[in-house]
Amino acid sequence: MLHPQFSLLEQDISPRILLVGDVMLDRYLFGDVERISPEAPIPILRIGKQEHRLGGAGSVASMAAALGAKTVLATVVGDDGEGLVVRSLLDRVLTDSCCVLTVSDRCTTVKERLLGRAQQRYPHQMMRVDRETDQPIESSCVEELLAAIRGCGPIDLILVSDYNKGVCKGDMIPRIVEFARAAGVPVLADPVKGGDYHRYAGCTCITPNRMEASTATGIAVRTPEDGLDAARELLRFGVESAIVTMDRDGMVLADRSGTARHFPIRPRQVCDVTGAGDMVLATLGYVLAAGSDVPTAIEIANAAGGLEVERLGTATLSRREILAELSAGVPSGSSKILSFDHLDNELRCARQAGRQIVMTNGCFDLLHPGHVACLQEARRHGDCLLVGLNSDRSVEELKGVGHPLIHEQDRAEMLAALECVDYVVVFDDRSVAGLVERVRPDVLAKGGQYTVEEIVGYEIVLGYGGRVLPLPMKGHYSTTSLIGKIRDLPTRKRYAA
Repeated sequence: MLHPQFSLLEQDISPRILLVGDVMLDRYLFGDVERISPEAPIPILRIGKQEHRLGGAGSVASMAAALGAKTVLATVVGDDGEGLVVRSLLDRVLTDSCCVLTVSDRCTTVKERLLGRAQQRYPHQMMRVDRETDQPIESSCVEELLAAIRGCGPIDLILVSDYNKGVCKGDMIPRIVEFARAAGVPVLADPVKGGDYHRYAGCTCITPNRMEASTATGIAVRTPEDGLDAARELLRFGVESAIVTMDRDGMVLADRSGTARHFPIRPRQVCDVTGAGDMVLATLGYVLAAGSDVPTAIEIANAAGGLEVERLGTATLSRREILAELSAGVPSGSSKILSFDHLDNELRCARQAGRQIVMTNGCFDLLHPGHVACLQEARRHGDCLLVGLNSDRSVEELKGVGHPLIHEQDRAEMLAALECVDYVVVFDDRSVAGLVERVRPDVLAKGGQYTVEEIVGYEIVLGYGGRVLPLPMKGHYSTTSLIGKIRDLPTRKRYAA
């Protein structure tokens, strides 16, 4: 049962948030490792796929947009190809870039991650290659950025994402705080590791992690009690409150009114901590800008940060996913089964966040290892997997009387229980073409011995520039043959004792 304090996530609230900070371009190179180089004892990564995502302040912007915020990003990019990619990605996630300046004598920060898969089932990071500058932006650029901010229109809250790449150095943050006071809006800052935290004086709240808090205060933060001590000490830097994020220990809060509180979190299977701090900042910002109090914002951000570390790389979350986590403690499979109206909303949020949508479809009357392997492979080609499931009526039309063996709701729940499946929608038509037209997936995948031209809906997807992907089935599994084998099994006679 959802607690009433979290009900704002069920409402259509779109606060306007100004985000100031260092934007980055995250480049992911995915591949397979099959041999060791003859030139040196290092693995050879054979690249199969490349992805670009927003990092740093850009990651926070995309995450806030996915939650429903109208974000305005104030930052700088270089006069280079990577800067153009950043601008394109910002447009894709519907982030206002009226305060994004192009600076000719700087490079756009790029973090390139190489992810390889050998014997492991899922890819793992092998190396990261960075291209960046950490020099403060010129004073003329500061003035130009502040002028753009003053002209960006009314806002509800300001977020500062300081990655120590130059935008937030010098007197930028004090000037932002001055602007916020005049506008009557709060300022939340995710501070840089190390450095003088007096630069954040006047901020409503800062959100360092345990290592950053330890460095800033000199207190070794090992336990929640240590975290509370560090949070209290952080108030000496002139901020109104401090939230220390403590990974497996949740978060702690201290403020000038005397509040000191620990917010625990349930244990997680950590896949990748990348983006967890960004998710916490984006969620805190959205919830507070939407009118909630600080404890509620922390509870919601705790849940969002926990979900984030269970995913590879920086990943956006929808309000529905966070609601499922808050409602049940663990996201339920049934929360993935959507009506068409809910599906439209989820896909809209996913596209605003720049997520690649993969779609597949089928009857899935008897779920077997071949199905599971195909679904896992389909999910590897995007950020979320939608499964279109034939209704009972359409299965009977396709396969005849006596089919399906399993009711559509039960089939949907089995699919939703798979980790690789993000959404399930039941459709009633004999053909899936109508659903393909409605969804317009980035990738249309289908398992089996199909060519591209044999996959229903291929012409629709290719028509708008999407990809159509035939997937080979694992083994020689067939639902029809499995049903035949079951029916041919001799009935065991039962004898009385």
